[in-house]
Amino acid sequence: MGKHLIIVESPAKAKTIKKYLGKDFEVLASYGHVRDLVPKEGAVDPTQDFAMRYEVIPRNQKHVDAITKALKQADDLYLATDPDREGEAISWHLYEILRESGKLKDKPVHRVAFYEITRQAVNDAISHPRTLSNDLIDAQQARRALDYLVGFNLSPLLWRKIRRGLSAGRVQSPALRMIVEREEEIERFVRQEYWTVDARLTHPDTPFSARLTHLGGRKLEQFDIGDVNAADATRESLLTAASGHLEVAKVEKKQRRRNPAPPFTTSTLQQEAARKLGFSTRRTMQVAQNLYEGIDLGAGPIGLITYMRTDSVNLADEAVAEIRTLIAERYGKDAVPASPNRYRTKSKNAQEAHEAVRPTSAARLPEELRARLTQDQFRLYELIWKRTVACQMIHATLDTVSVDLAGGEGNMYRATGSALRDPGFMAVYREGLDDAEQENDNRLLPVMSEGDSLPLEDILTEQHFTEPPPRYSEASLVKALEEHGIGRPSTYAAIISTLQSREYVELESRRFYPTDVGRVVNRFLTQHFTRYVDYDFTARMEDSLDEISRGEKNWIPVLREFWENFHAQVEDRAQSVSRDEALQAREIGIDPESGKPVSVRMGRYGPFAQIGSRDDEDKPRFAGLRPGQKMDTITLEEALKLFDLPRHLGETAEGKSIDANIGRFGPYVKYGTKYCSIKGDDDPYTITLERALVLIEEKERLEAERVIHHFEREDAPAVEVLRGRYGPYVTDGERNARIPKDVEPEQLDLAACEALLATAPVKKARRGAAKAKAAASDKAAPKKATPKKKAAPKAKAATAAKPRAKRKSADSSEKAKNRATARQR
Repeated sequence: MGKHLIIVESPAKAKTIKKYLGKDFEVLASYGHVRDLVPKEGAVDPTQDFAMRYEVIPRNQKHVDAITKALKQADDLYLATDPDREGEAISWHLYEILRESGKLKDKPVHRVAFYEITRQAVNDAISHPRTLSNDLIDAQQARRALDYLVGFNLSPLLWRKIRRGLSAGRVQSPALRMIVEREEEIERFVRQEYWTVDARLTHPDTPFSARLTHLGGRKLEQFDIGDVNAADATRESLLTAASGHLEVAKVEKKQRRRNPAPPFTTSTLQQEAARKLGFSTRRTMQVAQNLYEGIDLGAGPIGLITYMRTDSVNLADEAVAEIRTLIAERYGKDAVPASPNRYRTKSKNAQEAHEAVRPTSAARLPEELRARLTQDQFRLYELIWKRTVACQMIHATLDTVSVDLAGGEGNMYRATGSALRDPGFMAVYREGLDDAEQENDNRLLPVMSEGDSLPLEDILTEQHFTEPPPRYSEASLVKALEEHGIGRPSTYAAIISTLQSREYVELESRRFYPTDVGRVVNRFLTQHFTRYVDYDFTARMEDSLDEISRGEKNWIPVLREFWENFHAQVEDRAQSVSRDEALQAREIGIDPESGKPVSVRMGRYGPFAQIGSRDDEDKPRFAGLRPGQKMDTITLEEALKLFDLPRHLGETAEGKSIDANIGRFGPYVKYGTKYCSIKGDDDPYTITLERALVLIEEKERLEAERVIHHFEREDAPAVEVLRGRYGPYVTDGERNARIPKDVEPEQLDLAACEALLATAPVKKARRGAAKAKAAASDKAAPKKATPKKKAAPKAKAATAAKPRAKRKSADSSEKAKNRATARQR
């Protein structure tokens, strides 16, 4: 028997599989993806059938080298990455790297896939290999190309029109739209008052209450009793009509069944872990990955759950048989249904050959594993175990009772309750509930019969107000994304993480709030790229990718149909949408002192208020918004208070005045003629003199550390050697000169600095400074004499050359931005 090389994604998975296969198998990890698109423009070429340029991911080059070295000693290669599109793509990329480098030669290559890391599953997969799936590879390539084309075309547009560092994504943007639209719905919501009326009744067994349903023979609607006066009048009339008693008019008893929920898919696992355990989607997937790849239970690592990226609710027959045996032993034979419970997924692309997320063996009881698991691992494993076992148990049976009570002419009340007759699956597990869902299964009513007269203790009225829809939690957002067909379960964690890392949304009290920049980006995209943030369009695109994975569509026509319209729209919006329009300035009123308009808008450092406009003779005044203030909701009065801020805090030891204020670029402390930014938890409205002095000291220390040399000159500006963002450099205020790599900055003297400065270009004037200089020049310049005729052609030529130079500069700037975008990605 020869030597076999097996490749998996992670070292934990490699360790577990190595244990099962023995000395003839070498198992190495790729550490995830080994190759990705070149991070620059042109990595996907639509003119060449979307040809894609890949390169080895630098951080994984050493792992590729290790695999290449091990392959020399192996007779064949097994690619055992995860059984989904991503896993197929990892295997294919590795295969292509080895093939293109000539390292494979004629060695056989096998693709193996297993959905649980157990000895039997791994050995079965090795015994029944297959070839790489071109359909799955094409689907993953199409998805990657789409995401690249959207990101590398929309993101630079956002940089130019709004601010640097922003991004847009094919799936991320509709998810952001969902959160913003919910927030706007909440802001538009107008609370409406209504009152409920309950009768408090006495009974020998237990007192209970009943809700008023009919008043004077008419069914009571939600807003029929709309204020306290109506509530008080209703109460008085009901007390008079009842004369101290209500009569039982009708008793209705029923039995109701509740069936167990299906076993977990990726999505339902994420939702339930968020509801019951408070886990984020990312945390859920990380812990599930640990449980899947293997936990050392004393005799080496073993996978405790099946593959956690799945949209199937199917269970293997062997697993079902084991679960039914366990149920009979632990909960009694009566808890086992006559035949196994079968579930079907609603997803069109669900692969029923896959399984739901379940324990690899139900016999591994959570309480027996607790000592070997971390707290997070135990809690998630217990959740999966309970849900899986419960799904194969009998239904729960509830006794429900509804009682109608009469209290005078046409006045009716209703009391409802239920009792658990047979818990069935509920003895093990009960599904969590979302905000809008409620249940009333545990309210017990006393035994009553028609005609019974019950003493009326009191009539109680209660004020209520309608509530807006709740903000999305991680669980409800995942559920909404799945319902709309946006993204796929394996992508939800990444979508949410991206929205937070880009500061488009904030998670407070486990609810998502859109930030101002998130709103600006969403509004820009929904106004100018409506189709591409449309829920139905995004879902149809996901369906097309699924069709590619099933071999029903070719990926190139799908991309071509998307690209032609999308590219044309990007080109058009780049020219037709001004930056002011993109920034969506909101005018909120007039400043009573100056008579100038007051507006709020998004700036490079966040949202700010502005008095006046750039067309005014005087420079506009700026003030950054305070934490908690929003562009869409701030009032004129609140905005004007921002300009009243300058707080005098005291003086430095040298007698320099210290003031706190908020400017266009955020809050700051001014001391003398210098400025120091206020960041983090410090607030310009509450910052103390002592805290300001600490910030000033830190700023001065950093400034001192920045200066390597300072050379004074008699008839010229001082020369300094400074530590800069991109390395040390020499400056005299007008020129900046780079220091050669082979020169130590500390060794430079004044003569060497002046030599470097002599070859450096003069710094370009900033736009505002250049504009002011030009205006001053125009104001000071005398009227021009009529030019000589011979000079006219030369002047005309010079004038004509300027636009060409400007276009060239703009093009160069654009390319630089695109390169920066690529580096950032």
